[in-house]
Amino acid sequence: MTTGRILNIPNILTLARIALIPVFLIISYWPPAIGVSGHEGSMTRHIILTGIFVVAAITDWFDGYLARTLNQTSAFGRFLDPVADKLMVAAALIVLVQWQPSISMAFAAIVIISREITVSALREWMAELGARTNVAVSTVGKYKTAFQMIAISVFLLNWQPLEMLAYALLYTAVILTLWSMFIYLKAAWPYLKQP
Repeated sequence: MTTGRILNIPNILTLARIALIPVFLIISYWPPAIGVSGHEGSMTRHIILTGIFVVAAITDWFDGYLARTLNQTSAFGRFLDPVADKLMVAAALIVLVQWQPSISMAFAAIVIISREITVSALREWMAELGARTNVAVSTVGKYKTAFQMIAISVFLLNWQPLEMLAYALLYTAVILTLWSMFIYLKAAWPYLKQP
């Protein structure tokens, strides 16, 4: 297998992750609609939604591992992989905000989505300067992603005994989200303060 080929196994997994998003949304809202006139829905539906999200999270790790192991990295994969992650997380957070329209859920969703937009823009700008490695994924960023994925999965189960745990995980992710953004902005600051 050659490096740079677009339709390789890692990229197919990434594309499959994106294809799961409309499936996730269809199961979330139809039929009957969840979160519109109340939060109806069987436990089976929540288990399926959690399963879809967990599969997406696992393939996020697995496609990167395969790309490195099989030497199947490509420019297309490097572009698409982070996009797929952000799309699935944003879709899940928007669904959760509609299910639980509270300040605490909305605040967490806004912080996480805003951070992703900010860091993506920062990385694109740094790449133009030839300094993208200065804002490469940090260890804190990896922990942030792990807590975020686990928190969203627990929320999707919609099991009342786990709600406090879900919020604890989510707000740990929020703290790590802000911390990792600070790390990236600090690394980019010498470039940002230039005239």
